[in-house]
Amino acid sequence: MSDPPKTGPTEQSVDAFIAQVEPPQRQADGITLRQFFEDVTGYEAVLWGSSLIGYGAYHYRYASGREGDSFYVGFSPRKTNLVLYLALGEDDISERLLTTLGTYRRGKSCIYVKKLTDIDLDVLRAMIEHSIHTLKTIYPS
Repeated sequence: MSDPPKTGPTEQSVDAFIAQVEPPQRQADGITLRQFFEDVTGYEAVLWGSSLIGYGAYHYRYASGREGDSFYVGFSPRKTNLVLYLALGEDDISERLLTTLGTYRRGKSCIYVKKLTDIDLDVLRAMIEHSIHTLKTIYPS
């Protein structure tokens, strides 16, 4: 039997979480991203765990038997970076979008951005849409 996921959806207020984010510029970027993600996805923001803001949800099951729930896309306004959680693979669309996004650092399953003005929001919109499409294809409901 696999361990339960460490992060799940909560009933906590997304607005209250963003209101306590420091520094002030990161908080302002968090407010902007909250609305931006809602507008692009059509999903309401949900706080997952203590610091992840997720949009939509899907159930996954791996060949290993591990399964759980996750959000399609999301972000976390952390002290040093905005962290964007997107389902980007090594496909041509993901790679093309990443080359035009702007200034960022790529992690294993996320993108780190210093400030929103460092990236192109039209490209981010396309990345969000592509991520959701990819996950809905892999994990149809």
